[in-house]
Amino acid sequence: MKFSEFKYKRPDYEIIKNQMENLIEKIENSENESQQYENILEINKIRNHIFSMKSICYIRHTINTEDTYYDSENNYWDEQSPLYEELDSKFYKAIVNSKFRVKLEERLTKHFFNLAENSLKSFSPEIIEDLQEENRLGSQYQKLIASAKIIFENQEYNLSGLTPLSLNKDREIRRKSLEAKYNFFKENEDKIDEIFDKLVKVRDKISKKLGLNNFVELGYIRMDRTDYNPEMVANFRKQVKEFIVPIASELYKNQQKRLGIDTLRYYDEKFEFEDGNAIPKGDAEWILKNGSRMYSELSEETDDFFKFMVENELLDLKTKAGKAGGGYCDYISEYKSPFIFSNFNGTSGDIDVLTHEAGHAFQAYRSSWIEIPELNFPTYESCEIHSMSMEFFTWPWMNLFFEEDADKYKFSHLGGAIKFLPYGITVDAFQHEIYENPNLTPKERKDIWRKLEKQYLPHKNYEGCEILENGGWWFQQSHIFQSPFYYIDYTLAQMCALQFWKKMNENRDEAWKDYLNLCDVGGTKSFLELVKLSNLISPFEDGCVSSVVAPIENWLKEN
Repeated sequence: MKFSEFKYKRPDYEIIKNQMENLIEKIENSENESQQYENILEINKIRNHIFSMKSICYIRHTINTEDTYYDSENNYWDEQSPLYEELDSKFYKAIVNSKFRVKLEERLTKHFFNLAENSLKSFSPEIIEDLQEENRLGSQYQKLIASAKIIFENQEYNLSGLTPLSLNKDREIRRKSLEAKYNFFKENEDKIDEIFDKLVKVRDKISKKLGLNNFVELGYIRMDRTDYNPEMVANFRKQVKEFIVPIASELYKNQQKRLGIDTLRYYDEKFEFEDGNAIPKGDAEWILKNGSRMYSELSEETDDFFKFMVENELLDLKTKAGKAGGGYCDYISEYKSPFIFSNFNGTSGDIDVLTHEAGHAFQAYRSSWIEIPELNFPTYESCEIHSMSMEFFTWPWMNLFFEEDADKYKFSHLGGAIKFLPYGITVDAFQHEIYENPNLTPKERKDIWRKLEKQYLPHKNYEGCEILENGGWWFQQSHIFQSPFYYIDYTLAQMCALQFWKKMNENRDEAWKDYLNLCDVGGTKSFLELVKLSNLISPFEDGCVSSVVAPIENWLKEN
């Protein structure tokens, strides 16, 4: 069934509430484990329906934020989601306290019960209004970013549409287009500061109501980090600073030499080669056609998957007016269908999205046998292993998209993975400081960002751009606003994906086998369990980062 044919109907909360409460009562009164399990299956059917309706609404809303119907439906979910969370909380409480829990863990997995316990820690009926406010503020930020109408050389662009100009061979066009972009953030600085200040305050308020010290604690619980903690993350940041930051800095120095410029400025960072970056040699339809060929040749598994995606129109790829920014993959459990959303703009990022989001979607497709909604996807840092590793597994087909520039793309891609790691830990360190000190002023927050940039991203040169020099770069990082603490996940996954890159160079068949095993189990295991299943080294383990560095450094020097 095509996505356009997926039916959306706003659930009736009172009906859902009665159904779920009746089933919860049956769960609590079950005489044996089998009865309890059957009632859990019934309640999960209802929950899958709710999650599916919410996903369909979200996808259609982000495809066109100016659609008044789905805008109002999105507002409904902002308001009602905490009430559905309350029902989930009652369900979790019933099963966590079940006298048949040991047997149920064998059927539902121990990891599911850990997730349920985390959910109980992160919810209370007294925070419902605060959660609604948090949702409203997140949507307010998203709509503000999507509303950008930037006039550059007599043409109107949204933020994503400006990207090709920021990669133009002409340095002045790069500079002026990025000036226009950051002028939007400067003009909206007070609004963004206000939204974020309210978000920090309401998240701190929620944490205190739940009996926690601060939102850092709640952030880790919300992110379902069941087998690692802030101290382990801090040790990983330390490894990145020691082993990766020097390599990234050297890459930027070499880039400056390649470009033949005295100083690498902020508008040069993404421009790798004097004759221009590698870009796809065709439009969105051409990319999709070549993508179909790529996935048909990569493996039988990816061939089946991508045919399903294309035939059922489960991809919305082009940027357009009113469309939300960024890219993502969602999963509609009732239809057992992943969905890929992106904003193609004619840059190599289009191919990154096609491989990255397809990695997420491939995992969801492979693990669609899972009927427990919490386990369709793993936790975020594990999800990103699928996506980032798929980017590398598709390397042999990059000539389809970039033709004679395929090697340029691979160099930028692998070098970009190294350059990303220091940025990723900057975002993470920033959020730790912000939520440990919730009463900072907007200026103090921006000062912290700039301080961290100088520590982890010493190459940064913002001369001529006041808002960036004053620490406002993070305004454009939507995760900080809408998915707090969701960012170190990318760096942890990147270390795992780089291990897959190393393994596939040594034995591609074995690497693909490990990758399939990882995808097939979905979210039934925790992060460190999945790392072990995939025959990878934990990023938290001393020596993990350094073990991957040498072959990557050698490859970049030879290419």
